[in-house]
Parts: sequence; C-alpha cells; structure tokens
Amino acid sequence: MNTKTHTLERFGQALMQLSAWPGRLSSWLILPIILSVLVGVVGGLMRLGELFGWGFSIPLFGSRLTMATLTELEWHLLAVIVMFGAAFTMVEERHVRVDLIYANLSDRKKVIIDVLGDLFLLLPFCAIIFWLSLGFVEMAFRSGEKSDYGGLTDRYLVKAVIPLGLALLFACGLGRVIRNVGFLLSGRAQQRSDNSSTLTQ
Repeated sequence: MNTKTHTLERFGQALMQLSAWPGRLSSWLILPIILSVLVGVVGGLMRLGELFGWGFSIPLFGSRLTMATLTELEWHLLAVIVMFGAAFTMVEERHVRVDLIYANLSDRKKVIIDVLGDLFLLLPFCAIIFWLSLGFVEMAFRSGEKSDYGGLTDRYLVKAVIPLGLALLFACGLGRVIRNVGFLLSGRAQQRSDNSSTLTQ
C-alpha cells in the first residue's frame, strides 16, 4: 500500500476517534439523568419545592436546588448527550441513512457519496450553524439569561454545547473525508463499522 494513502487513512481515522471521545464520555450522563428523574418523582409526591440551599452562588445552579432545577437539568444533560454524541454516532456508523439507493451501491461508490455528502452538506452545515450559534451563546452570556421558574442559571454554559458539539461533528466529518480519500487513492474498498477500528492499528 502507498505510504501516503495509508497515512491519510490513519490520520482521518484518528481524527474521527478523537472527535468521538467526548460523546463516549457524555454517554455516562444518562446516570445522573435517571437519578434526577427519580428524585423529581419522589419530590413531586412529597410536594417539595426547594430541595437544598447553600447560601452562595455556583455556576449553573445558583444558590439552591429546586424541583425546577432538576427538571431543567434533565433536558440540558440530554442536550449534551445529543450534541456530543453526534460525532460518536458517525464514527460508529449508527446515524440515520436513507438507504433506498445507497445500500445497493458498490463500496467505492458509497465512499464517493460519503465524500461528496460530507464536503458539500455536512461540513458547510456544521460551519454555518457553528458560526451562528456563537452569537446565540454570546447573547445569553451578556444578558445573564437564566430560568424564569427558579431553575438553572448561567444558560450560556448549556448553550455553549451547541458550537462545541458542531465543532466535534465538523472534525469527525473532516476526518472521514480524509480517511475516505485515502481509501479511494489506495483503491481499497471501504471498511465497514464492524472492522473500522483496525485501521488505526
């Protein structure tokens, strides 16, 4: 195999794996979500409003933990899982595809479609929404946006997940383009998700 094409494949795969790491880590957030739901159900049955108060402000939570805080926390943690998990899903090739045509194509044609789709659809989408979301985060920071119902504060921290997640997805898409270009130049068929990890070895 040509050394340059092998280098492209390895570099692209490494970039994909690196961008997927936060998604793997964020998957553990499902545990605090479950705990929050359980506490919320019990607290609702006991008609509790405020669970704890600590007398000083900390980022995101403010100075107290309320039932509204728990409810909002569940949604925000889910947002982290979704945004960080997008790159991880792509690396594992578990993202949704419309396979009416794609599934019946040869491996080489699938790689070409992936490259074109990433270059002209995925990467521009990530770049545009990333740029627009920066103003969204800045506005939340400058206005001191927080919950209207006594829940979470510092909403810019949660909204910052949007550009971060898109940056990870962009890096993953770029890595896939580089890897697939290496596949095309080397003349090898695309490795599917069940053995893609061997490319880094």
